[in-house]
Amino acid sequence: MTPWRLDIGATPVTGGVHFRVWSPLAYSVEVIRCARGEEASYPLSRVGEYFQGTIPGMGPGDCYWYLLDGTLRRPDPASRCQPGGVHGPSQVVAPDSFAWADGQWRGVVLEELITYELHVGTFTPEGTFGAAVERLDYLQELGITALELMPVAEFPGSRNWGYDGVFPFAPHHAYGGPDGLKSLVDACHRRGLAVILDVVYNHLGPEGNYLHAFAPYFTDHYRTPWGDAVNFDGPGSDGVRHYVIGNALHWISEYHLDGLRLDAIHGIYDFSAGHILRDITRAVDSLARHLGRTVHVIAESDLNDVRTIAPPESGGHGVHTQWCDDFHHSLVTLLTGERNGYYADFGLFSHLEKAFREGFVYSGEYSRHRRRRHGSPSGDQPPRRMVVFSQNHDQIGNRAMGDRPSTRLSPEQLKLAAGAVILSPYLPLIFMGEEYGETAPFPYFTSHGDPALVEAVRRGRREEFAAFGWEAGVPDPQDEATFRSALIDPELRSVGWHRQVFSFYQEVIRLRQQLPNFRRPEREEIQVTGLEADRVVVVRLCRGQAELVVLFALGETSCRVRLPFRHGRYRKLLDSAEPRWGGPGALAPEALDGGDEGIGITLAPFSVVLYGRDRDDRCRNGGPMPTEEG
Repeated sequence: MTPWRLDIGATPVTGGVHFRVWSPLAYSVEVIRCARGEEASYPLSRVGEYFQGTIPGMGPGDCYWYLLDGTLRRPDPASRCQPGGVHGPSQVVAPDSFAWADGQWRGVVLEELITYELHVGTFTPEGTFGAAVERLDYLQELGITALELMPVAEFPGSRNWGYDGVFPFAPHHAYGGPDGLKSLVDACHRRGLAVILDVVYNHLGPEGNYLHAFAPYFTDHYRTPWGDAVNFDGPGSDGVRHYVIGNALHWISEYHLDGLRLDAIHGIYDFSAGHILRDITRAVDSLARHLGRTVHVIAESDLNDVRTIAPPESGGHGVHTQWCDDFHHSLVTLLTGERNGYYADFGLFSHLEKAFREGFVYSGEYSRHRRRRHGSPSGDQPPRRMVVFSQNHDQIGNRAMGDRPSTRLSPEQLKLAAGAVILSPYLPLIFMGEEYGETAPFPYFTSHGDPALVEAVRRGRREEFAAFGWEAGVPDPQDEATFRSALIDPELRSVGWHRQVFSFYQEVIRLRQQLPNFRRPEREEIQVTGLEADRVVVVRLCRGQAELVVLFALGETSCRVRLPFRHGRYRKLLDSAEPRWGGPGALAPEALDGGDEGIGITLAPFSVVLYGRDRDDRCRNGGPMPTEEG
């Protein structure tokens, strides 16, 4: 039996539908049933700050409105389905009607996450949950272990990144609605893939946001880049917190999701004694224990605040892991030379070295971009508390043209970036298409219905890029052609250099999964050395007698370096410069032998090389490296 049920919205019960809505600002609330072109009204009873009641004769599939104070007709704030879009009526959904086939599914543990971020609307030509199912075998072929869906909550129109959602409980109707999402999750679980959903708790979109009439969901005490902040700590905030925590649990309970990625938590303002992030994570952990499943809470934050991921007993919020932008910025600035906007804080070789060693680069240092000190130390946090990437929807889509690294970097640089992310001690994330060097852009796109809002978004996009010097040529977000330009084509993975890049991604993912040192490494098992003169970062992972050494060469020319350790025999497991990956030819030897003078090695430009330390005669005689301890 499900240990938790959503207690707001429309819930089918024996003989009818039970309605419950938080509406302290209303004197009266009625349900207007819409059926076969006719309407009927039913009053709800006030119980505290809620209105509730059971209406006989209604059932799944029926559409309805709430009528507030006899004048305001509004959709349900907790609507599970909006078949006519954000401005239409809500629809009753039976949360338990789907025939799940994942009864034995228990999830993917945190340290085994290799996440693939995708946008449902541009992942396939059809842009639906059902079409995405047809590409799951391809993702298995790649070797990923989890899908991360950009937000799917109902948003205006048919095309949007998803961060303008206004019905947090309703999967978008154009994607396939509730049953479409459940079918996708069920299909993923059959293939051993976890599903993480990007959820937005820092704001609602500007079009179709009808929550203001019901309750104090928002506050003008704080301001976010998106408008009024969600009211997590002011008068009336108890109902808001109940709504948001209920939303998180609803995705896990009704949709069997394996994780939630909390968007831009730096836009969540909560100065109460118990932060909403802590309460969300505690509630998720409790439900996961009852369900016997592994469920993850992942934060996106630009605060570099270690309290996000620190355990509650040490004063933290206890979120399981968080995105680490500093790793991306350190890597990309060294590969591209870009220094505009927030990249002004990065570009030194020591930044990437510190990112490998600690995660946060800015841990209290002065930030030129912010014009203040920024961040807190993260070096004592386990590496699994950080998610790293060389691409994601923001870092591509927040460029004026939405251009991908594949249009600016060479295949050698793309492979180096892949190796840096996937062979790092952290949790790797891949953005859709990255794995074969997709060249289609991922620009920002919308389909708003309000002409004034459309123009405001256009103007805002142009102004946003002023700091980067990218004002000219910004694609029109409202133009359908902008959206169409973002469709990816995985068939490219079998053509030319794309094929070699894809094969390389498969191999580094396979190695990460196979080699035990990459599973749950602790800080004391990791040594990071920066050879700045040669632009080489050396990452050494030691666990018992098992040892891996990864060398990342970021120089434009080959270099001869001496490794910062002496003894041991090592065998090469990967070299991105090999011709089979489209490389110019490997310079690093197949085996290394250390002596009192250390180990010398020659590295090709923009290459990543992985060595494993031989532990017995079987390895020294050319047999396979052991992949399990013992």
